[in-house]
Amino acid sequence: MKDFFKEFKNFAIKGNMIDMAVGIIIGTAFNKVVNAIVKKVIMPPLNLLTDGVNYTNRKLILREASGNTEEVAIAYGELIEVFVDFVIVAFTIFVVIKFINRFKTKSEDPKNQEVATPKDIELLANLEKLMKEQNKLLKSIKEK
Repeated sequence: MKDFFKEFKNFAIKGNMIDMAVGIIIGTAFNKVVNAIVKKVIMPPLNLLTDGVNYTNRKLILREASGNTEEVAIAYGELIEVFVDFVIVAFTIFVVIKFINRFKTKSEDPKNQEVATPKDIELLANLEKLMKEQNKLLKSIKEK
């Protein structure tokens, strides 16, 4: 139990929690944008293509509302809308991650002069270069 709290403290202090909170806030805002795109941009043409069938309101009624009883229905139209939301979010995240990974790969290549190399990669590349020079010197001393 003590290790659990120590691990949580390290997690919170290292900024992972802040990064996660920022991600959640951006994700919530992004969700509103996706909902607007689906409801106001994608669904109307889809409804038009299906002769004005409004998918949001589509449902399979299991029991009609009568008197004191409420209607029981499966709202498959909302499921279609949520599925379209999901596809848009998944595709967008895929594109963003692919974009980030492309730059990450470029930045980790010490021979690529196009993108500024991170300090740790640059130091490792310099260390490798120095070790090669040292090996050449040692080899030439041994040969003499």
